[in-house]
Amino acid sequence: MPQTVLLAEDDRAIRNALERALTLEGYRVTAVADGVEALAQAHRTPPDVLVLDVMMPGIDGLQVCRVLRAEGDRTPILMLTALVETADRIAGLDAGADDYVVKPFDVEEVFARLRALLRRTANGAVAVDAPERVPLPGRRLEAAGLRMDPQARRAWRGGRELELTRTEFELLELLVRNEGIVLDHSTIYDRIWGYDFGPGSKNLAVYVGYLRRKLDEPGAPQLIHTVRGVGYVLRED
Repeated sequence: MPQTVLLAEDDRAIRNALERALTLEGYRVTAVADGVEALAQAHRTPPDVLVLDVMMPGIDGLQVCRVLRAEGDRTPILMLTALVETADRIAGLDAGADDYVVKPFDVEEVFARLRALLRRTANGAVAVDAPERVPLPGRRLEAAGLRMDPQARRAWRGGRELELTRTEFELLELLVRNEGIVLDHSTIYDRIWGYDFGPGSKNLAVYVGYLRRKLDEPGAPQLIHTVRGVGYVLRED
């Protein structure tokens, strides 16, 4: 059976060209023009892989990605983006995308990245033993002595499970995915709340305080560090 691709791209020329190329490559392709159609089609007939344009009218590719991940859908997602800034690429990965291709792209690169995503999915179907003391189902994140299971929305420091609210979990996941990278306030506000509340807001500082109280342990290194005038970074000193 050919592998199935759900392609969402609002530019008709790109959509038609990519649909044709993927079909010739042996995929069975369903092509739609916006995020609303993409979500409807993904719910109706789940594909093997999604290819989503970031910038689409109405519901964009990032929102489609967030909705599917929130529903527990782990289908691999390749983002198509004309945005070349690192922060923009991070936004896609933070939304739950697995990889991205920057426009204008070579169709052979798209093929190669799709093959890699589908290989990883096939390999992930093989059961792997989790650490004995803490069962971690599904795909895991690990950094600075922390472990997270985004699908189950569970997190641990060592053998201790952390009781986190939704916002705390999302903030910690963002920091873990960017271990060692200083994230500025605007980036964090945009990724977690979708809006920059401005320099006078204490919202972020409050949530960082909540997280620190739940993460920190007597005699153990602090994990979330303040970079004065910039933002926050996760690292184990």
